[in-house]
Amino acid sequence: MVKSMYAYVREAWKKPDKSDVKALLWDRMQVWRREGSVVRVEHPTRIDRARALGYRAKQGIAVARVKVRRGGRRRSRYVRARRSARMGKNRLTPAKSLQRIAEERASRRFPNMEVLNSYWVGQDGKLKYYEVILVDGHHPAIRSDRKLSWVGNPTHRGRAERGKTAAGRRGRGMGTRGIGTEKTRPSIRSHANQGK
Repeated sequence: MVKSMYAYVREAWKKPDKSDVKALLWDRMQVWRREGSVVRVEHPTRIDRARALGYRAKQGIAVARVKVRRGGRRRSRYVRARRSARMGKNRLTPAKSLQRIAEERASRRFPNMEVLNSYWVGQDGKLKYYEVILVDGHHPAIRSDRKLSWVGNPTHRGRAERGKTAAGRRGRGMGTRGIGTEKTRPSIRSHANQGK
């Protein structure tokens, strides 16, 4: 069976360090670091992943590249007469994945559009880069599209902020649809403490 172009792109991005993608990312990182936090791009960097997540090259759909600072939210330790455990320094984690944070930032930058999905496109020592697919639910081209017209429904307003995207559902413990996966009930914290 003949492989499609998307199959070759998918294989190259599966292991970027062992394919030609490594050299591409090396050059791109130098440009991306100098750009803003949320930048609209003309074409998706990973066309195979973008199309799998709902991207189509049509009016009413946009792609934005978002950079997010990597790592935990550490604070510097100030000198005071108290223990580190009591000074509000340790255990400061954002409780959200960096991908969710990237989606929310893109949603704030484009208030007339809804986040459809997002995917990883690169990282360096300090930053992670995600491309976010945005859809204008009130655009005529989207309203007439039977696969995407649901985005214009008011019930889907603020998808990224409410954790309704794929990354948001993972963060809420919803799991993915498939055999053997189930929501962590009733919540992530209580699910983790059930055995104790």
